[in-house]
Amino acid sequence: MKARELMDLAPVIPVIVVNDVSTAIPLAEALVAGGLPVLEVTLRTPVAMDAMRAMQSVKGAVVGVGTALNGNDLKAAKEAGAKFAVSPGFTEELGSTATDIGLPLLPGIANSADIMRAHAQGFNELKFFPASQAGGPSMLKALGGPFVDAVFCPTGGVSLNNAHDYLSLPNVICVGGSWVAPKDKIDAGDWAGVEAVAREAANLPR
Repeated sequence: MKARELMDLAPVIPVIVVNDVSTAIPLAEALVAGGLPVLEVTLRTPVAMDAMRAMQSVKGAVVGVGTALNGNDLKAAKEAGAKFAVSPGFTEELGSTATDIGLPLLPGIANSADIMRAHAQGFNELKFFPASQAGGPSMLKALGGPFVDAVFCPTGGVSLNNAHDYLSLPNVICVGGSWVAPKDKIDAGDWAGVEAVAREAANLPR
């Protein structure tokens, strides 16, 4: 599955931080049941890779890795079964490694220079990060002028309250957000609550 196909699956890609592997499967089940099948498991905790492996057993889940910082992260994620990768920024090493191992990559960009570097290596599907701090919807609207082939997944400061401001833009395919995997509900094992939040996000118009 290519990056654009992943972005088309749902309006929101959950940005997931897993602290306890035992929560991985029920969390994935709740998100998929709510209509959010693309799951980005961030490399922010020691159990992230194990959580990603566990989530792959959930029917309908498309599990990938987030916060990939270098080629080694991409290779390890690929070996662990990741279907895609997301990075907070872009380097030539990330781009070449992703291409070499056949792992769809959504590289992070924050400005025009970043887009040009990513485009030079064939990447047109991009993560706009950190979205709020980098200029929000108005910045993405401006970037749409010179970069007509680029499409974005804004992440960072995106919430249910402002997601529509991004999704209404023609160059935004989906958004990334941690609000659909709230820590308090995960800690409480409130999977019905997670599913309800996910369903609300999955119904966002775009």
